[in-house]
Amino acid sequence: MTSTVKKLVTYPFMAVSLMGLVNYSAIAQTHKPQVSRVLSSSTISQPTQVIDEKTALNLVWKLPQVQRKAKTIERLSKGAIRVAAAVDRHPTLEEPYYTVQVFENHVEYTDTIYWFRVLSPSGDIQVLDILQNQYISLDKWKPN
Repeated sequence: MTSTVKKLVTYPFMAVSLMGLVNYSAIAQTHKPQVSRVLSSSTISQPTQVIDEKTALNLVWKLPQVQRKAKTIERLSKGAIRVAAAVDRHPTLEEPYYTVQVFENHVEYTDTIYWFRVLSPSGDIQVLDILQNQYISLDKWKPN
């Protein structure tokens, strides 16, 4: 190959390669801040579990409505039926709350009385309204 032909073939190839490298560098620079912002915001939005399972359970168990219901059931059953509570689910990123079940503890089975959510990390409590099939705040709750 002559040097003129070599230049005609080599220079455009080098120019295209160099332009590709420059464009890749520019694209990488413009996307890098966005990626770091996404990672930072997702790290920040992860719930910090300030309350633990025992705290969530105690918050529900100490509710006046729960205590009143437990005493009524135990009194009417003359102590044969005890009311208990248990954590059914723990917080996840998608569902940042504990789910707590309050139930009658019979010898051979259990009957659910209430379902609660204890939001983590705030400790706010919501109760399942079975008629609307949705969780509501304690302020709106009118237990039977």
